Amino acid sequence: MVTAERLTAQPDDGVCVFLIGMRVNRWWKVHKWWPVAMAMPRMLKELEAHPELGCLGGHQWIGNPTILLQYWKSFDALERYATTPEHAHLPAWRQFNRRVAKNADVGVWHETYRVTAGNFECVYVNMPPFGLGKATRLVPAAGRLENAPGRMTP
Repeated sequence: MVTAERLTAQPDDGVCVFLIGMRVNRWWKVHKWWPVAMAMPRMLKELEAHPELGCLGGHQWIGNPTILLQYWKSFDALERYATTPEHAHLPAWRQFNRRVAKNADVGVWHETYRVTAGNFECVYVNMPPFGLGKATRLVPAAGRLENAPGRMTP
């Protein structure tokens, strides 16, 4: 649903922004890249079912590379999820390292950013809930929040 209002995101604290993706380098080696591709839906389902793990939400774009943008409560929450053997990530990461990490059939990448309160800026106009605003909460971009310098102030 499109909101015809000028909005900005207002998380309670800082957030951790996590970008992750996969690139197929040898399409004909489906047996190599398909298991890597299928690991992410399991993780996303787990994270959606367990919001207490700290993932606030995200968006995914399918292509080559595939890109997943996630917002987390903190870097610590992301790291805890990634390194806990009972969660879906660590077994998938270990399998990737055993099966394809040492060849160039499929690539994976990620970038992690700690974003402290007052050190981000965003605005959404004529948009459905999206990005940081969808992951946290949207408020009118008015008053102090009307312009980029005002939104960058803690």
